[in-house]
Amino acid sequence: MSDNQTYFIKFAFYVSYFCFSLPAFFFIKKHAYKNGIILGLMLYASGATLFFPAASFTSYTFYLTAIYIMAAGCAFLETVANPYILSMEDDINTGIRKLNLAQSFNPAGAILGITICNTLVLSTLDTNTSISENLEIVREELDTITIIYAALGQILLVFMMILLFMNVPSYGSTLIKETPFFKSLKRLFNDKTFVFGLITMFLYLGAQVGTWTFTTQTIGDVLSKTYEQASDLYIVTIIFFLIGRFLFTFLMKYYRPQVLLLANAIAAFFCALIVMLSSGYVLLTALIGISFFMSMMFATIFGYALCNSKVDRQLGGALLIMAISGGAVITPIQETVANSFDSQTSFIIPALCFLTVTFFAVHLVYKKTE
Repeated sequence: MSDNQTYFIKFAFYVSYFCFSLPAFFFIKKHAYKNGIILGLMLYASGATLFFPAASFTSYTFYLTAIYIMAAGCAFLETVANPYILSMEDDINTGIRKLNLAQSFNPAGAILGITICNTLVLSTLDTNTSISENLEIVREELDTITIIYAALGQILLVFMMILLFMNVPSYGSTLIKETPFFKSLKRLFNDKTFVFGLITMFLYLGAQVGTWTFTTQTIGDVLSKTYEQASDLYIVTIIFFLIGRFLFTFLMKYYRPQVLLLANAIAAFFCALIVMLSSGYVLLTALIGISFFMSMMFATIFGYALCNSKVDRQLGGALLIMAISGGAVITPIQETVANSFDSQTSFIIPALCFLTVTFFAVHLVYKKTE
């Protein structure tokens, strides 16, 4: 694939969050949380199943469509789950701690996914150009990917069937149904903390996606590692992201989440600067540090952005999930810097994003939330 084709895979995934978060909100508003989760699982499973015809037609566009539909399922699930977890608790700090705990299992899935990719997919690919132009070999390689995604789709359908027989408490869904959309929207955008949090979420997702996009390239360029070696070190950064999520969730029992967010945002900012200015294992340590200090940011920004939202929480949550599209917007800016200078210099973009997270955390520390 060309660089543009590679970019549009990320773009299709993250822009799907922007397109489907509000529809997910309206669906939940009419049909309740449980049905929203079921529809999200169906969309994800449908996207995964579309990998079969995509492989048959060896079509890039078909694969792009499948990924877009999978991401739509993710958008539904996140729009339902994150505000739902917050609504389980009256105390916002406790709700944020629970949301961080729930989010802690995401990087575990990411590590499993990377491991499966390296073991079952990348190891089967032949990078010889003359061989890869052979249609039979291309289809054989695509079949490996297709089987993995199709299996994932079937597993999700099993979860969906289990969910059909489960009781899911409403936690205020009646209030959501009774709240007019435009009045709710107006209240949210009159809340400075929510607006600041929405902007911060957009920029944070850009920093996260950009950091992970350029981690492997930076390790390869600066440390002269092969792609396989750089990929192994990339997994290390995700492992520290996982460790950070569980560690900071534990620390929230003893320290206010907004104080931890401030400390982590400052640390991530300086780690990004160190990546720009250093080399060798100092640079590697800084890359690991960024992932470690990013670990609690998503759930904590999400929770505090909604701290004053009350009956508008579900709509606010949908808008924050839309902000995940920052991964599609900020990353090409970082790529432009990398192409103009180098991958190290491009970390100025995540550094500026972490600076915004720092200002948001300062706002939270000195502002009394209701």
